[in-house]
Amino acid sequence: MITVKSTHAELAALVGESRLASDPAACAALAVDGEVPSFVVYPPSAEQVAAVLKYCANHDLAVIPCRNATKLGIGNPPARYDVALSLKEMNQVWYYEPADLTASVEPGMKLGDFQRFLGRHGLWLPLDPPGGERASLGGILATNASGPLRVCYGAPRDMVIGMKIATTDGKIVKTGGRVVKNVAGYDLGKLLIGSYGTLGVIVEASFKLYPLPGGRVTFVFAVGSLDRARDLRRAIQRSHLEPTRLLLLDAEAARLVRAGFEASVISGVGHGAELWFEAAGSTRLLERYEHDARELARAVGAEVEKVDARGAEAAWARLAGFHTWLCSAGLQPGTLEFHTRPAEERGGARRQNAGETPALPGPGPVILKATLPVAATEDFLARAREEADREALRLAAFAQAGVGIAHLCLLEVQPADRLPGLVERLRKQAADCGGALVVERCSAEVKSATDVWGPGGDDLEMMRKLKSMWDPKGILSPGRFVGKL
Repeated sequence: MITVKSTHAELAALVGESRLASDPAACAALAVDGEVPSFVVYPPSAEQVAAVLKYCANHDLAVIPCRNATKLGIGNPPARYDVALSLKEMNQVWYYEPADLTASVEPGMKLGDFQRFLGRHGLWLPLDPPGGERASLGGILATNASGPLRVCYGAPRDMVIGMKIATTDGKIVKTGGRVVKNVAGYDLGKLLIGSYGTLGVIVEASFKLYPLPGGRVTFVFAVGSLDRARDLRRAIQRSHLEPTRLLLLDAEAARLVRAGFEASVISGVGHGAELWFEAAGSTRLLERYEHDARELARAVGAEVEKVDARGAEAAWARLAGFHTWLCSAGLQPGTLEFHTRPAEERGGARRQNAGETPALPGPGPVILKATLPVAATEDFLARAREEADREALRLAAFAQAGVGIAHLCLLEVQPADRLPGLVERLRKQAADCGGALVVERCSAEVKSATDVWGPGGDDLEMMRKLKSMWDPKGILSPGRFVGKL
């Protein structure tokens, strides 16, 4: 008979007593939608990850891989949850060749630490996903998470040239290689990226890297309306301009993003929707971009602002993880006041800004993500605004205008039972635009009343077959993915 005591002893034998926790505090820290694991294991090697997975499969223990929990809330509530597999001890760079623009790294390394490591040689991994610098590389790959840089560089799936994956039968599968020209098995890697930890656990990833841009400049177009935003986006796409980031904010999102910045950093050229545009290159090229940006603004009747370099990077960090940031350290408890300075510099006092917004009641924002045809982005945001206004809800929306990804941040949803109906209407609006909508963040109460992923597509049956092949015992993140896989 398997007991908690015997399971503790057997897991400790695999990873060491110091890398196993079963105390309530450690387990509660990695709870998912109210489900608390009985154990947290911290394996330091790929081999130990594989051994833990095999043990859990043999003893029918449900496992959820994690690191910093920046994306742990995405998905349906787990059908069961016994072991949290923390990859925080796996944070080493195993291979690095700056001349070849490649590196192989373990999944527990934070993106910020990896960027600082690469920056010493003038390189970077051009990703700005939700969670920002705190997000782990493993979590980014498991969710294929990206931000505004995607319009230029693509998604994480486009940057991986090889991986190692631990499976529930205790094996380590290799795919691809460590050089860009080696693409053997690349499709297998694509299968694991974006599978939300339901097929296997990524224990090493090899990336193709990029040189850091020589210079950058950010422009904010005060377009006012979504119609004018569409005209400007089309004009940019028809031009020779190649933005490294392009993000559309509705009026509410623009107001919230500006709230913590001094006027000398972002002056606030308008009131309404804004299109944020970043370009990179030489000084001469950026001067040409500025000239052309002002010409485009005049052509569509918009104002344009060049953001002070002191605040541009902080602003993009805020924009890239806007919905995550709303729910974390940048949001003062009970308020929607945002700050760019640490609390100790503010003396603990709330500043009264012209852009300050009233208190935020309830458990926090609800985050919806729509994936759309690029041409339908502005139309969907207009439809979403109509639905929110009909329900008298505060909505802040932003979209990767050149990619077709939109996030809707519902700042106030009281009572919670209003949300499932709204989600279904917004899901229909996304479908009418040729896209799909998922719920990225909401309470467990809401999740119990709606499927966060929505109906499965034509490939759902194939996904079930893959799940049964890779995880025949169904122990990896059970019930959390599309179709309750």
